[in-house]
Amino acid sequence: MYHFISGYTALVAGTEDGIKEPQATFSACFGGAFIMLHPTKYAAMLAEKMKKHGATGWLVNTCWSGGSYGSGKRIKLAYTRKIIDAIHSGKLLEAKYTKTEIFGLEIPTEIEGVPSEILDPANTWPDKAGHRETLVKLGGLFKNNFEGFLNYKIGSDNVTEEILAAGPNME
Repeated sequence: MYHFISGYTALVAGTEDGIKEPQATFSACFGGAFIMLHPTKYAAMLAEKMKKHGATGWLVNTCWSGGSYGSGKRIKLAYTRKIIDAIHSGKLLEAKYTKTEIFGLEIPTEIEGVPSEILDPANTWPDKAGHRETLVKLGGLFKNNFEGFLNYKIGSDNVTEEILAAGPNME
């Protein structure tokens, strides 16, 4: 729910006027301009539906690998398709996982047809310090964005500790 509420995405050249390089942005529930209710209401509805139907949710990195804009490259579409195929087939539910630094996201260590080194972005950056610096900067953007949601209710509760724990940890 943390990532759904946050709605992290990027403005990219070719889809946004005046954009020359990708810029981090947030659009609550991945559609902020189109939602009528507070984002936490949609998050509660999503969580309820997922629980009721036994659905899983996935975050798929379809963007940069190997460095920031200018030095890295977009992940190949063929690899993204293999990741989505693994989700649809249920194979990703059976995979082994490792946790990422800062965001604590669980990422698979192997997916058939996808080079294992690209699954963890840290593996593809030759500049490890630059990778960590970028993660810390992005983590700060997430924390600043989420400040606006802390005093709202999700269902009958305030934003829960579990939801907040899914955010970045830069300690």
